[in-house]
Amino acid sequence: MSGLETQAAGMSLYRNMLRWQLMATAAVTVAAFALAGINAALSALMGGVSVVIGAWFAARIAAKGRLKTDPTAVLLNLLKAEAVKILIIAIILFVVFKLFHALVPFALIAGLAAAALFSGAALAKSQANV
Repeated sequence: MSGLETQAAGMSLYRNMLRWQLMATAAVTVAAFALAGINAALSALMGGVSVVIGAWFAARIAAKGRLKTDPTAVLLNLLKAEAVKILIIAIILFVVFKLFHALVPFALIAGLAAAALFSGAALAKSQANV
């Protein structure tokens, strides 16, 4: 597989992961709305979207180092991508906690957890070589 094909397969993998995360977030948001109302739905949505945004930035960083072959460089690139993802999620959640006074913590955590868990499921079901 050429470098360009490998990069295209990697971006397809990331798109698939983001799609799964968005679907999980939507499902939890609808369930939260049905069970506890609009504030719970918004809380779940914000929890899930924080993970999706963090994963999107991490995917961009990881894709930059896709052609590297040195194991140390690959590991450092992946660690940098993961650190950026965690930092972005933490910043978004900090802002949500400060600005959204009607926050429903359980719904926020449910949205966050669903998006995080389904990112792993998307990668596990992937046909592309990572």
